[in-house]
Amino acid sequence: MKTDPKRKGVLAAWRDAVLLKSVYAYGTRRRETSMLDLADLRHNPRAKDFGRFGALEVRFGKASRGSPPKRRTVLTVPEMDWVVDLLEEWVDDVRGRFGPGRHPALWVTERRSRMGLRRLDEVFALVREQAGLPQELELHCLRHTYITHLIEFGYPERFVQDQVGHRYASTTALYTWVSDEYRNRLLEDSWARRAERMAARGERAAR
Repeated sequence: MKTDPKRKGVLAAWRDAVLLKSVYAYGTRRRETSMLDLADLRHNPRAKDFGRFGALEVRFGKASRGSPPKRRTVLTVPEMDWVVDLLEEWVDDVRGRFGPGRHPALWVTERRSRMGLRRLDEVFALVREQAGLPQELELHCLRHTYITHLIEFGYPERFVQDQVGHRYASTTALYTWVSDEYRNRLLEDSWARRAERMAARGERAAR
């Protein structure tokens, strides 16, 4: 460890950093994040390099009215493979320093309890303030960013829908316009580079 874990607040800051990064890496909602247990970390036979962090079992997904919470399995995508090392370090080296005993929660507090929704909001608000981000942003924006990036990475909408637990494909489709804008921006940049090359060729020919 490069940081002295004995310094006051270091372990909590460490936990909060990994927590927020994992929310982005898996696109989980607040309650889904809060209710994660160690047992929800799963192997994916198709991603053996990720070990026990190949997937995340979400047991408390958003439910339809009158129905129990929906379960889903969120696969660790290669573009987010950096989260594997972070989670492994949290589970093996840091979490135990909070003295959770047999508490099953993945994210535990200094009082050896599960991190609740209010605490999650406080963690994001603190980071948002330190980063100078707009106050309108909430923790849920990391989920939106995850969805947008999956689409920009080229994953089909059905895959994205299953990853984030959208009931309707139309909900996932709301994010495709962002991806279109992204592709158009790349195309514009490509045209600009082409114009520069053509101009450079013209200058050389004129000489």
